[in-house]
Amino acid sequence: MRIPKGWVPVLSKEIIEELFRKDLVELQAPKEKVVELLHEVLLAELMVEDRLNEEVREMLKKFDSEIEKGRLDYRKLFELTKQKIVKERNLIL
Repeated sequence: MRIPKGWVPVLSKEIIEELFRKDLVELQAPKEKVVELLHEVLLAELMVEDRLNEEVREMLKKFDSEIEKGRLDYRKLFELTKQKIVKERNLIL
């Protein structure tokens, strides 16, 4: 995640406040509930890349011996694998 987790609640509140202030949204639930829901959504979206990185690490464990022997470049293999999964799943990072 590129944004610290501690910032997500603050960002959520600021986004909702700004949308409300500019009359861009009409809340049909209490503001606190909307902020909480946005917090959950933002956190889930921001963690997509973290989960993907962990998945790629797990996949590359199969090649530990080859990587240690210098036959494979871990960073290059990691990036190629990650790019392939992003493309296959149509992820936006």
